[in-house]
Parts: sequence; C-alpha cells; structure tokens
Amino acid sequence: MQLSPLHLSVAKLLDGRLFRIPGYQRAYSWQSRQRADLFKDIEEAHRSGREHFMATVVALAREKRVIAADELQVVELVDGQQRVTSLVILIKAIEKALGETDGAERKSKRDLQDLLVKGDDHSLVLLQTNHDSSDVFLNYLRKGELTGSVATGSDQNLLNAMRESEEVVARWQAAGELVALLGTIRNKLSLIYHELLDEATVYRVFEVLNSRGLDVRWIDKTKSQLMASICEYVDDPASRAEGLREMQTIWQDIYRILGLREGLGTESLRLAGTWSALNQPNRIVSDEDASRELVRRAGEKLPSIIEAAQWLRQVVREVNELNGDVRLSAVTKIAHARMLAIAIKLRKFDPATQEGLLGAWEKVTFRIFGLAGRDTRHMVGDYVRLGFDILARKMTSTDIAKALANLGEGFEIDEIIDDGDWSECYGGWSEELRYLLFRYDERLAKDAGEQINAAQWTKIWSMDASKSIEHIVPQSSDKRYIHHLGNLTMLPPGVNSSLKDKPPAKKSDRYIECGIKETVAVGRLVQERRGWTEQDVHQRAQRLLEFVRTEWG
Repeated sequence: MQLSPLHLSVAKLLDGRLFRIPGYQRAYSWQSRQRADLFKDIEEAHRSGREHFMATVVALAREKRVIAADELQVVELVDGQQRVTSLVILIKAIEKALGETDGAERKSKRDLQDLLVKGDDHSLVLLQTNHDSSDVFLNYLRKGELTGSVATGSDQNLLNAMRESEEVVARWQAAGELVALLGTIRNKLSLIYHELLDEATVYRVFEVLNSRGLDVRWIDKTKSQLMASICEYVDDPASRAEGLREMQTIWQDIYRILGLREGLGTESLRLAGTWSALNQPNRIVSDEDASRELVRRAGEKLPSIIEAAQWLRQVVREVNELNGDVRLSAVTKIAHARMLAIAIKLRKFDPATQEGLLGAWEKVTFRIFGLAGRDTRHMVGDYVRLGFDILARKMTSTDIAKALANLGEGFEIDEIIDDGDWSECYGGWSEELRYLLFRYDERLAKDAGEQINAAQWTKIWSMDASKSIEHIVPQSSDKRYIHHLGNLTMLPPGVNSSLKDKPPAKKSDRYIECGIKETVAVGRLVQERRGWTEQDVHQRAQRLLEFVRTEWG
C-alpha cells in the first residue's frame, strides 16, 4: 500500500476541492468540549506565531467538477470530517462578521463567499454534510441563517457549533483581530492529507491510522474494518463492488438512526458484540471487545460480513425504539435490564406473545430496581445471561416467562412495601413516582371504561419528571409529610408551576380541571373535606400501595 501524504495548511486543503461526507459515515457529533479545544489551538497558534499541526484527514477522490474557469476535485471525507466541518462552520461565522467598508475585510469576505458557495446553477457548497435532515448546515453556508428547528441530535450539534463559532468570532472582532483570526486558521493550522483513488486502500488507511490511540469511536472503527474485510477477502471485482454498496446502505441506515439520539451507538455496538460472543457472558462486553466479536462473526465470506453489519443495524433499531419510549424511562435506567428487553424484541415473537413477555419484564424490573431500590450493580449476571440465552438458545416464550418470574425471587412485594420508606418519594425517585402514578391513572381509566388523558400525559412525559410532581400540601409548609407518597400527585408542568405555594383548598379547582383521574379525585376530596390533612396523606398512600401490591406482586 503506497501512500503519498501531503502536509497542507487549511488554505491549501480547501483550495480546489469540494468535500462530501457520504451517508455511510456518522453524522456530525462534536460537542462543546472538542470545539473548545479547537478554538484554544487557534488562539495558541495566533499567540505563538508558530504552525499548529491538527490531525490527519483521509479522503477518497471521486469525479472532477468544472465551475466557470475552475476545475474542482470532489472528494469523500473518510476520516477528519468532524474537524473539517467545525472549521468550515467557523470560517462561515467569520465571513458573516466581516464588514463591507474596510478594504481588507471586504476582499476577505468576497473570497470566503466564493470559497464556501460555488457560483454554479445549484449553488454548490464547499462541504456537503450527511444526515442534515433539517438543512441546518446548508442554510447556514448559503444564507448565514441559524435555523431554530432541529430534528435530530446531529442537527442540534451543528446548531450549537454555529452559535459557539459566532460567539468566538465576536470576541476576536471586539479585539479588532478578525482578519488575524482568518489568517491564523488559513495559514497556521496544518494537517496531513491522504487523497486516495482506491476504495479498498481508504478503509485500510483509516483502520491503521485509528488503531493508534486516536479519538475515534469503536462503532466507526467497526464499520471501517467490515468494509476493509470486503476489500481484502472478496476477490471478484463485481461482487466486491456490490458488497461495498450494500454495506454503505446498511451504515447509512445505522447512522441515520444514531443521529436521532445521542449515545445510542456505543450501547448498540456493545449489545451486538455481547450477543455475538461464543460463550455465555456474565456482563455486557466493552465497546472494544464488542467490535472484535463482530469482526470475528463477520469472518472472511461476503455473506457473513454483510450479515454482521445487518445484525448490528437490527440491534441499533431496537435500542433506539426502546430508549425512545419515555414512558419506560423509570424501567430502562439499568443497562442490563435494557439488554434483556431488547433480546425479547429481537426474537420477533407474534405481537401478543411479545407484549406479554415485555409486560412481565417490565413488572419484575420495576419491582427490583424501582420499588426495591436496587442499583446498577445488582442482578447484572442474571439479566445478561438470560438476555444472551434468549437469542443463543432460542428459548421458547414459555421458558422465557418462567425465567422472568425467577428473576423476582427474593423481591416479594409485601416485604418491599412493608420495608419501604414511603415518606421520602420526591428527591431521587421522581421518575419512578411518575411511572407509578401513570400506571395508577391507567388503572383508574380502565376501571371507569375510559381512555387515559393522553394529551395531558404527553405534556408530563415531555419534561423532567420533577417538573410535573405536585405537592398537595406545598413544600413551603415545611410539614414532615410533604414528600410522602400520599402527598404527591401529577400535573402538567405549566399548571404545576403556576400553583406554586398555594394551599390545597385554593388549588382544588385546577386539580379537578386537569383531566388526570387521580389528581381529579384528590381535588374533589380536598373540596369535600375543606383541606388536606396528614390523615388524608396516609389514607391515600395506602390506596396507592394496595395498587402497587396487586400490580407488581
């Protein structure tokens, strides 16, 4: 593998090229920490006057584009897209801030406009990102607009990058150093650039460069290794090309899903790797070990390599779906509990069977971790081994149901209720309380032959649980029972905050109007008794605990 790396300044890197980030690469994921490091590097290069080496960029050369009298090389960024995207955003922020009156600034502004948006019929931009579902990046480069509408986590990352970049530019502008900032970025920041013609070489270069301790996620390394395996082991050119196209489609799907929510990639990789292990594990494997297991599973044949990627995509979909169900946030806090639920979902039982098994999982998990208060250190091996066996041994639904019941042994509901401290159900237990009261409201609606008030509960689920927990006797009263289970109910966040420290009698009308059955019942009881006493608190707590006894027993 012969390489001809180029040591380039940012100005030379951006000159004469159009950059594309293909859909099978991850979306923009840099956070404030990484951008702050970049901004500090620029400040240090300006202060010292010395060149600052940033990183390595790897690109795959594609076609050439002729725009007016210029011939531009189109390249796909394989490595370095996070840094290049951040630099392009910062350069756009500078272009926006440059003025029209000063001669030097006016010329620099025109040059940057020509660099960032090419003057053809389609207004081609210097860098075309991937997974930009809300056109956040395109609107910024073409129009300088900071759109407020975002659909995914990567959209939000881009928007944050634009705002932070404009804040940095404003500070340099206030110091009269705006042109100096641009000059530092263009001429004092440098990198090693690999522009390759062969796709197989690209993936191998990426793999080698990122096996040296660089800050690259293991899921990205796994993608590169799987693609490199196709290039290495599939001899037939047509089959190799078809395999790479299919692999790129799979990874485009994976990164599209991961862009919706932060943090899913690592968990998905770890779970997919755990289920790919040859022997039953006692814990979820690390992301590095998971990557190794997936590559081993892929082997050296095209069908098995594709199957390994498809398997990861399937896990990503189920992880995203489970984590997206905010109603279960009190039950899905525990990683090994999530693994068990996803294992059930991956078996693809008929809808009724799956619903029954997930219901059993939900009940035993909330009993152990929600009601009994066990933390993340408990039952790790039990959950992981069962989650592994459900797939590896293809357990029947009957056996899974029995195993789920066995998980709850030693966590008897009567003991949990009798030993529990129900006088402190607010701090540190807000998600569990919201879940409990939601399930109680479901039961009340069912008993009344009605539907739960979905609109009000949607508002409650949309914000932090503590924003919707209503103290019937207000916290300002300083009563010893203010955080007792019987003194806590649910209200939509806006209603809850509007009532503040009002006494129960002055809040009862709002309770009755809110549409949440249990809160309505509390409001009517307050009006009937003209207040809310400690005895009322304990009587209501007993009613709720009887529901807990029957629901999670």
